[in-house]
Amino acid sequence: MPFSFMHKNWILDVLDVLLVTILFYRLLILVRGTRAAQMFVGLIVLVVASLLARWFHLATVDYLATSLRTVWLITFVILFQPELRHVLSEFGRTRYFRSLFRVNEYGTIGEVVRAAEELAARRQGGLIVLERNQGLRNFVETGTRLEARVTAELMVSLFSPGSPLHDGALILRGDQVVAAGCILPLSQNPRLSSVLGTRHRAAVGITEESDAVAVVISEHTQAISVAFRSELRQRLNEGELRSELARVMRLRDEDVTQPEAAPPTPPASGDPV
Repeated sequence: MPFSFMHKNWILDVLDVLLVTILFYRLLILVRGTRAAQMFVGLIVLVVASLLARWFHLATVDYLATSLRTVWLITFVILFQPELRHVLSEFGRTRYFRSLFRVNEYGTIGEVVRAAEELAARRQGGLIVLERNQGLRNFVETGTRLEARVTAELMVSLFSPGSPLHDGALILRGDQVVAAGCILPLSQNPRLSSVLGTRHRAAVGITEESDAVAVVISEHTQAISVAFRSELRQRLNEGELRSELARVMRLRDEDVTQPEAAPPTPPASGDPV
């Protein structure tokens, strides 16, 4: 019985150390490259000094380190509120937290619908990818990081012909435009119409390699289409686009059973990107 109790305590101690180590490592990764990094390292040094002082029974050093640690922590919180908000928001965007607390996507959907309608009215092409459960980090790294709040005005301006990022895809995560000008894989599906351009094939291609949903706007036909799970729904009006995006974003990973969709209907005319 004593052995079992001691064994349990040993496991809990190891688990405690591992959790603290992982927490500090993640915090260091998140604040790396920001103004908060140096102060965070200084705070760790003070904590280590306090622990060593207690271990060697250095009462005065322990008192000073503990007092400085409190002042340092308060100063850290006051001076670096923006960085701390960024760190907390990054924690909230992790896949594990998003699966527990599903972020409300309806505001983002509304902005995407408005942007798609505006781009179609201007006869400007666009490709907007909404990340779901699987991360799109590999594709994000091919573009330019923005980390900006999703607005229709921002998306329309990025796809304007004068923008250096208008040729690639936008990738959205939650309520943020993560990156612009991203390069996506092209679908090799033989069922796709030969008149579809690279923008539509890229929209289908990203859905073949992930669970994302892609909205594509044709600059020639003004048609708005949605690609999801390798299928392309074409020529959607505003209500159909909003309903389709809301339906798709509500789906979970386990909701994989869908009726077989008919081959996509080719547009009336060619639609190169």
